[in-house]
Amino acid sequence: MEMRYHSTRSKDVQVFSKEAILTGIAPDGGLFVSDQIGSAKLDLPTICANDYHANARLVLGSLLPDYTADEIASCVAGAYGDQWDTTAITPTTKLGNDWLLELYHGPTCAFKDVALQMLPRLMSVARKTAGNGRNVMILTATSGDTGKAALDGFADVEGTGVTVFYPDGKVSDVQRLQMVTQRGANVAVAGIRGNFDDAQTEVKHIFADERVAERLLANNTVLSSANSINVGRLVPQVTYYFDAYAQLVRAGVVSLDEKVDFCVPTGNFGDVLAGYYAKVLGLPVGTLIVASNANNVLTDFISTGTYDRRRPFHKTISPSMDILVSSNLERLLYYLSEGDCELVSSYMADLSNKGSYTVSKAILERLRDTFSCGFANDDATRQTILRTWDDLGILIDTHTAVGKAVLDARAHEGRQRICLATASPYKFSADVLCALGRQIEGLDGFACMDELERITQTSAPAQLSGLRSAAELHPNVCDRDKMSAFVEDACARIFA
Repeated sequence: MEMRYHSTRSKDVQVFSKEAILTGIAPDGGLFVSDQIGSAKLDLPTICANDYHANARLVLGSLLPDYTADEIASCVAGAYGDQWDTTAITPTTKLGNDWLLELYHGPTCAFKDVALQMLPRLMSVARKTAGNGRNVMILTATSGDTGKAALDGFADVEGTGVTVFYPDGKVSDVQRLQMVTQRGANVAVAGIRGNFDDAQTEVKHIFADERVAERLLANNTVLSSANSINVGRLVPQVTYYFDAYAQLVRAGVVSLDEKVDFCVPTGNFGDVLAGYYAKVLGLPVGTLIVASNANNVLTDFISTGTYDRRRPFHKTISPSMDILVSSNLERLLYYLSEGDCELVSSYMADLSNKGSYTVSKAILERLRDTFSCGFANDDATRQTILRTWDDLGILIDTHTAVGKAVLDARAHEGRQRICLATASPYKFSADVLCALGRQIEGLDGFACMDELERITQTSAPAQLSGLRSAAELHPNVCDRDKMSAFVEDACARIFA
């Protein structure tokens, strides 16, 4: 099947998935989408008989059909190998009356690993066959987890570099250390004075700056993204929705074609959008529950149809969700508007210029056919961590707890429900420890990690506990208006 990708804002430029992945973001600032998605459904009995690797091959082959079967198989084998601490990759386990989809068993202990162990491999293949021999600088803004996962995935990959910006002082101690201790001759890391939305907005401006593009091209270098605005980052996440469903079918918990609900803690909307893609591809999804923290712009949008970023920004104990501009929502708007690029473009212009937009009644109805919502503030998040440990003996992090809090507040509609667990609790040891009622004053991040191990009799992942002896290699902090220069300097150094 031939599948073309184009911008959410225009259908004028049509590309294959390899070019879309290399480019990252469309030239007009939109995100790459395909009108062919869902034209062929995945075979559910086959999915339910497969292991994770086979399901990944099916999903990627369906959404990235210009990759050969051998190319996909090689990428899957490399992405989901010994760097995972379970052969199941994303096991689904019991969570009281619900289920927990554990997405933190990869090398950086966060769900981003599922995609960011895959993306560098997809990009390397694309670069060889569709990249004209150019160097690729991966440019990424992170609210905490994407940065390390991108650095880990792209470190020392031939022909690529990776530049990561994170909001200084607004990620956990462990998240910061994971980034600033990253080794590799092709990596660059800087904190910025601002929040994630500031970093993400400026990254989009850098992508859209033709003068920057011309200067980099003179050095045989182009920019691409590892954020979920890159379709190559989004597509691998679709697999774990299918695989979680398959696990429940094999366990005899649900019958084939029986619907299942998913609750997804989300900020930038990519994780839950992957669930929507899974539904379009034939997965029996009941409701996708969007769980937000105090930065509940998505809750208000799904409730009212108005997206309004003009609100206070809250620094919370679930920092990877501290986002007011959910970039991937643009892709969903394209599909809900039935491919109306002009309408999507007008919404994005209103968001940029006025700070808000309101969708039509028809789009809102289509949105609510699949999506529901809820939010939990920090107090509710802490209470959920404590209750989940006391009642179930399960330790969850501050983001997963947002999802469980929202799930617990909803009436059970009879369907099986899966809560996505997005990170190891040890990435946020201080806040998890505090939620369990322990004093953390005067304790650094590693003392909190040690105490959390002691009181729960669980073990911190070695890749996190080992950070205490790692050297900090990237002390850079810059203002937002210096980010472009930082990127160009990194390209000059890496691709000299």
